[in-house]
Amino acid sequence: MTATMLAGRLDLTTKRFAVEEVPVPRPAPNEVLVAVRASGVCLSDLHLIGGAFTPAYNPAKAVTLGHEVAGVIEALGADVPDRLRVGQRVALQAGQSCGACDNCVRAMSPCLRVLTRGVDYDGGWAEYTVARHDTVVPIPDSLPFEQAAIIPDAVSTPYAAIVTTAQVTVGESAGVWGTGGLGTHAVQILRLVGSAPIVAIDPNKAARERALGFGADTALDPLAEDFAEQLRAATGGKGLDHAFDFAGSGAARKQAAKSLSRKGKLVLAGLTPEQLEVGDSIGFCFELQQVMGHYGSLPQHVEDLIALAGHGRLDFSRSITDRIPLAEAERAVKQLHDKVGDPIRLVLTP
Repeated sequence: MTATMLAGRLDLTTKRFAVEEVPVPRPAPNEVLVAVRASGVCLSDLHLIGGAFTPAYNPAKAVTLGHEVAGVIEALGADVPDRLRVGQRVALQAGQSCGACDNCVRAMSPCLRVLTRGVDYDGGWAEYTVARHDTVVPIPDSLPFEQAAIIPDAVSTPYAAIVTTAQVTVGESAGVWGTGGLGTHAVQILRLVGSAPIVAIDPNKAARERALGFGADTALDPLAEDFAEQLRAATGGKGLDHAFDFAGSGAARKQAAKSLSRKGKLVLAGLTPEQLEVGDSIGFCFELQQVMGHYGSLPQHVEDLIALAGHGRLDFSRSITDRIPLAEAERAVKQLHDKVGDPIRLVLTP
């Protein structure tokens, strides 16, 4: 192993992003060193570069981006448990508990201070990265690295929104606003849990057609003049039991709120600083409707999804839009920003 490596680094003061030569990290006693094989490029990374997001707990001047990571264990710290070994194929959780507060130390309840990989500490846009042993999840040989890498976040976030936050049950209808990196996987997961009908909503025709291929029953253009009529027809006049905003758009949220059935739930899974508006608040209350915030996923969700993918219940082979060398990470950032090729997920490969 060389002493240095390439890493995609963001200066947290100037917001300058560049691929640089940096020292290979050394694992602490409770960490493993992972040779990265694939790392996803997410809109959250672009939000960090653009300054819309600021790390809450990172005291460093710069950070290596990348919270979707898979690779091979290269070395073990002194206190790493026997379940992990050198040469093991693994994915990394997108974050970790702080490990210092009373909740973590006493294990009494989930920690509310979650540190995000590639935000609050160095991530996987690099040739090597270190990971605390409890954030390392073994993956089966049948699961390609680039597919395993995107499960934390791109897949686990919509999975958690559907099964934990919204608690969608068999036969309930669902609308998915935005069928990109998160929404495309939401359609797959809704199909898996038995939602019906599944309505994909996206202004991009290609994205709508793709959503139908991933399992949506209907795909609608939110800009169509008769959108409300089409949605009512798709749901038999009832409206949606669940409306998911994966677009991170104020306009999408406003439209979704108007599309709910009685006791319907609006789940805010996409992130945006835009103000939330509920037009008819009296009607919203009368119909017993709900607005539910959602963020990220739990470690168990990632483990569940890796198991489902390993058993062939979910297939993410169509989710990888392009594989881009780590050295060209700036090109990947621009490609996602400009939505070149209408990407689901771009993956960096060292």
